[in-house]
Amino acid sequence: MSGSMARPRTPHSAAEAPYLELLARGAPAEEYERPVLRARADGASAEELAALESGKLLALRVRGELEGRRRREAELSALFETAHDLAGLRDLDAVLHAIVQRARSLLGTEVAYLTLNDPAAGDTYMRVTDGSVSARFQQLRLGMGEGLGGLVAQTARPYVTDNYFDDERFQHTRSIDAGVKDEGLVAILGVPLVLGSGVIGVLFAADRRARVFEREQVALLASFAAHAAVAIDTANLLGETRSALAELEAANEIIRDRSGVIERASDVHDRLTELVLRGGGVEDVADAVAEVLDGTVEFTEAGAAPAQALDRSRADGHAVRHRDDWVAAVSAGGELLGALVLHGHPDLDPVDQRTLERAAMVTSLLLLARRSAGEAEQRVRGELLDDLLDAPDRDPRLLRERAARLDADLDTPHVVLSARVEASGTAPAGQETADRQRLWSAASHLAATRHGLAAARDGGTVLLLPLREGDGAAATARQTARQLGTAVHHPVTVGASAPVPEPVARAGSVAAAYAESRRCLEALRLLGRAGQGAAAEDFGFLGLLLADNRDVGAFVRRTIGAVTEYDERRGTDLLRTLEAYFACGMSPARTKDELHVHVNTVAQRLERIGRLLGPDWQAPARSLEVQLALRLHRLATAVDR
Repeated sequence: MSGSMARPRTPHSAAEAPYLELLARGAPAEEYERPVLRARADGASAEELAALESGKLLALRVRGELEGRRRREAELSALFETAHDLAGLRDLDAVLHAIVQRARSLLGTEVAYLTLNDPAAGDTYMRVTDGSVSARFQQLRLGMGEGLGGLVAQTARPYVTDNYFDDERFQHTRSIDAGVKDEGLVAILGVPLVLGSGVIGVLFAADRRARVFEREQVALLASFAAHAAVAIDTANLLGETRSALAELEAANEIIRDRSGVIERASDVHDRLTELVLRGGGVEDVADAVAEVLDGTVEFTEAGAAPAQALDRSRADGHAVRHRDDWVAAVSAGGELLGALVLHGHPDLDPVDQRTLERAAMVTSLLLLARRSAGEAEQRVRGELLDDLLDAPDRDPRLLRERAARLDADLDTPHVVLSARVEASGTAPAGQETADRQRLWSAASHLAATRHGLAAARDGGTVLLLPLREGDGAAATARQTARQLGTAVHHPVTVGASAPVPEPVARAGSVAAAYAESRRCLEALRLLGRAGQGAAAEDFGFLGLLLADNRDVGAFVRRTIGAVTEYDERRGTDLLRTLEAYFACGMSPARTKDELHVHVNTVAQRLERIGRLLGPDWQAPARSLEVQLALRLHRLATAVDR
């Protein structure tokens, strides 16, 4: 007989087979009853049924062991993942959320949450929740010792309740009970978060139905609580470390800033010293400070600076902030000279403020030095003009040398101007003297800028200014009256002489021109034209009396020159018509008889004369000048013949 015989199956091996298949596919516990029920239905023997019962119990025991191992593996895996999260802790909120979520998942509860103590408020608050649906519950704050959490915190031990509302071991409060009821919680397990010797919070797992928490579940939640405590401690240490690093960085930044500020202060000190030594001006100081402070700095007159800020700076002796600007008063000996204004730099370091204040002090010194030099130059210019007026026999060569040192050329045409300020009659005592001083100062400044001379004389001021190309004496007088009036804030009357070709070449020419300018000045005031400027040519026939050279031809040309030139060009007889018109008492009818022409012809000629002389030629004062010019023209023509 070949081959081998099959080994007979025993009842126990036949009974184990279906359970092995159930174990292999992880079937639920209720399916383990089916093999027994199937065998009983098939009429199996008592021995076979007993074997199946024994196999079932053995399989269920093995299944329980396998489930326990899988559960422990999941718990260990969750703990390892939590430890990994802690090792790479970046976001405390994320780690705590992960701990609460894993605790809820592994314990199979409907809700998990974590509370932390708030030492400042003296209570505890809800830090993280998972599975919660009640806003009131999520915003709960628990007083120390209240609720299940208070019992856990007081004893530093885990506590579990199968039914929260029936448990009298802990203190119930209306707010906590309302929150728990709103969330619908029944069974709650709480374990402490222990850090050192104190409890810093509580980790909870809860269900909305009655439930018994096993010892292994309590231990697992305690492990998660320990991890949470470590995470919080680590986060606190990291926070403290970051704060310390931030403070160190801030301190280093302050040190760097202070070092930079000190370097800037030293730099501006060196620059200002150099500016003073090489004779720099106020603008140079402003530019140097602007570069150092990285802003825009300008010097302004006292009237142009913000009044309140300027007064505070002057009183305190420090720079003061005005909106987005800083203002430092420039003063000396109680006199306010102006202000240095730093624009668009609202946040100014105290050291930089002192830099601006130091620049203001240097500016005041430069202004005083400039004023002293200017006053000295004004005196020198005044002394030279006094010599031209009072000592005409001085050596012209010496006068030229003195003028050259003042950048004045006395060999070119000049005009002499007499100026007087017109103060109001109600001015207080001493005001007239102050007005004269301001007039002299303004005239001296004008003379210096025009390369001329100025001096105080006869209760007013006299100027000797070069004539600009295209300007006459009258235009210069009007312009000077405007400029001086603006400077002293009062009307200023200015009389001008005829041009002096070479003031230094002809002895006494400047003195004679000064006398003429004085006559023009007085004529303006007598004619009610105070505050204006004029020369003799502006006064018509009166100019013949005021002028020093009595230029009759110039008067005739100014008055009727347009008519004589028209007759010469066109061959007309307007001048004869004009003489006849005045001889006939300004009557057109009598004039036409005198000229033996039609009255319309007379009217046309008079209309043409009006266009040439201007619309006011028949006014009394103007007609007097025209008649005088006609007589002088006739005399001159007769002499020439």
